[in-house]
Amino acid sequence: MFWFLVACAVPSFVVSFSTTAAMKRLAPRWGLIDQPAGVKQHSTHSQATPLGGGVGIYLGFLIPILVAQLTAVWAAAHPDMLQWIPAGVAAHLTGVLTRSGTMWAIIAAGTVLVIMGLVDDAKSLPWWPRLVVQLLVAVALVACGVQATVFVSQPWVGTLLTVLWIVALINSLNFLDNMDGLSGGIGLIAALLFATVMLSSVSEPRWLVGGALVVLAGSLAGFLCHNWPPATIFMGDSGSMFIGMMLASLTVLGTFYDPELSSPHVILAPLCILAVPLFDLTTVVLIRLSQGRSPFHPDKNHFSHRLVALGLSRRNAVTTVHLTTLTTGLGALILYWLPNWTSALLVIALVICVLAIITILETAGRRQNGD
Repeated sequence: MFWFLVACAVPSFVVSFSTTAAMKRLAPRWGLIDQPAGVKQHSTHSQATPLGGGVGIYLGFLIPILVAQLTAVWAAAHPDMLQWIPAGVAAHLTGVLTRSGTMWAIIAAGTVLVIMGLVDDAKSLPWWPRLVVQLLVAVALVACGVQATVFVSQPWVGTLLTVLWIVALINSLNFLDNMDGLSGGIGLIAALLFATVMLSSVSEPRWLVGGALVVLAGSLAGFLCHNWPPATIFMGDSGSMFIGMMLASLTVLGTFYDPELSSPHVILAPLCILAVPLFDLTTVVLIRLSQGRSPFHPDKNHFSHRLVALGLSRRNAVTTVHLTTLTTGLGALILYWLPNWTSALLVIALVICVLAIITILETAGRRQNGD
C-alpha cells in the first residue's frame, strides 16, 4: 500500500509543482493576470498575480494517469512483468483497465472545464454560458456511467441528483477560491479523506478511484507550494472548476456503501466531507438572491471573508476554514465505525453543530461589516 501511495502522489506532485512554476512565467504573456483589490470588488490581494495555476493542477493529474494507463496496458500485454506490480494491485489490473474508459470520460470533461476556465480568466465570461457548459458536462458524465443510485429504484432520481451534485461541487470550489490556499487546501483535505475511505474503509480497496484521488491530492499539494499565503500564482477558474468536477465525479464513481462492513448510512460520507464548501455555497447564493443580485455575482459574503471581518488574518482565516472542513470530514470516517442510522445521527449532529458555528460567525461578520 505504501509504495502504491508513493507511486500515485509523488509524480503528480512533481508535475504539478513544475508546471505551476512554468505558468508563473507564461500566464502574463497569455493575459492571465488577476487584478489587485480596488480593481475587482471581491479581490483580497494588493498586487497583480498570475492566474493559470489550474493548468498545473490539471497536468499534475493528467500526466500520471496517462503514464499509469500506458503502463497497465503494457503490463497486461506482458504477464511476466506483473511480478513487479504489488500483488493486491495486479489482481485488480483487468478490472481497472475495464473501468478506465469512464476515468478518461471524466478527464475529458475536466479538459472542457479547464479550457472554459482559462477563457473565463482571460475574458470574464458571463455566468450563464459557464453554467450551461457545466450542466452539459454533468449530463455527459451521467451518460458515460458516472451516476449515483442512492438506493432509489427510479433511475431518473439518481440522474438528477448526480447532475446537481456535479454542478454544485464545481461551483462550491469555484466560489471558495477567494483567498490564498483556500480552495486548493479544501480540495486536498477532501481528496485525502475520500482516498482513505476508498483504500482502507471498505472490504476491497477501490484501487482505481482511490489511486485517482491520491493523484489529485499530490497535484494539489504541488500547486499549494506556490499558492500558500502569500501566493505567487492563483489557480483561476480553470483550477477550481476542475477540482470540483473531479471530486464530484470520483465520489460518484466510488462505492461508499459496502454491505460486508457497513450500513447504508455511510452514503452520507461525501456530504460530511464536503459539508463546509456546500454550506458556504448555499448561504452565499441565498444572501445574494435576498439582496436582489445574481447568485454568481462575486462579493465578500463567504465564510472566509467573515472571519477576516472579525479580525482574523487571511492566513488564519484560511487555516480556520481548513480545520473546520477537516472536522466535518473526520466525521465521515467515524461513520464506518458506527453500526446503524441511530448511531450515525451523532455524526450528523456534529456536522450540524459545526455548520451552526459557521452561521454564527458569518452573522457576526456581517454585523461587523455593517451589511
